[in-house]
Formats: sequence, structure tokens, C-alpha cells
Amino acid sequence: MTTFYMIRHGEPYWDLNESYQLHRLKGHGRDLVPLTSNGISQVHTAAQDERLRKAEIIISSPYTRALQTAAILSKELQLDITVEFDLREWQPDLTFEFDSSETLKELGDDYDRHEGIYPAGEVKRWESREMMKRRVDGVLERYLHYDYVIVTGHGMAFRTQTDISDIPHAAIVELVKTKTSTTP
Repeated sequence: MTTFYMIRHGEPYWDLNESYQLHRLKGHGRDLVPLTSNGISQVHTAAQDERLRKAEIIISSPYTRALQTAAILSKELQLDITVEFDLREWQPDLTFEFDSSETLKELGDDYDRHEGIYPAGEVKRWESREMMKRRVDGVLERYLHYDYVIVTGHGMAFRTQTDISDIPHAAIVELVKTKTSTTP
């Protein structure tokens, strides 16, 4: 049995990309933004949670906001970090062409409206809940030989593992899995 402490990244500095024409990155380039100073404080607060003292390793999404979260936790808890590509956030646009927070909101609203499931006979621009769940499950499965694992990542990805619909920044969600368990 493995206990995963899924920690959503701290508050990201989205305005860095949105406010400056120079930075107007699109697609997953937007995911290069760091945490705000508030986001950094959120993670430092989360690092004080006694449950995390039992952790043996930190696994992280490759996105900056999750890696910065993992780095703060690593420093505070003296744990190694392993980057896991498939812990990345939900892919709102499989063409990687979205370029604004407005488009991201539209795609997210469409995902929520359909509960992450493509309507019969339709293919959407966004990654389905099942696609995301399969890749996150695959990562967690590789760490079932540990007793306690910290996972830094993203709310949408973590929602595939739990029934919690809104996970605040730097919140800790506990998930227990066994070798034969693939569902929450």
C-alpha cells in the first residue's frame, strides 16, 4: 500500500505571460511561468504539514509551477525529485495552438460541460478525462514500491484520481493505492 500526497502547485504568475506582448507564448509555452510570491508562501506553508515528513521521494510534473513547488518541498524536506513527463497538466488543446487565458477558459468550460468525456461521434480539441487518467495512473503505478510519495502537479490531473472537484493551490490531497488498485 502506498500513500500519495498529491500537492497542487502554488499560485502561478499567469500575468507574466498575459500582460506582456513580448511573452505572449501560446500552447504549452504558457506553462513556463513561475510561482507568484504568494504561491511560494503557499508551498512553504504546505511543507510544514507533518504528514510529509514520512515521504521518501517527490515526483513532479515537468511544468515550471510544479517543479518550483517540488524544489521548495525538496529543500524543506531533504528529498530527491524525479520528474515525470506524464504528470503534466491536462492538455486543453491537443493542437497546442491556444494563446490566451480566454481560449483556455472556453476549452476548460467545454471540458467541464461534458465532464471530460467526448460526446458520441465528436472529437474535441481537449484531452479527455480518460486519457489523462491513464497517463497519471501509469506514473503512480511505478511508485507503488514506496510507502509514502509526494506528487507535485496540477488540479485537473489530480481530479482524475479523486472526487474532489476544486483543489486549491498548494493543497495536499491524500490518495492510498495498492498494487492491484487503479481507481480512487
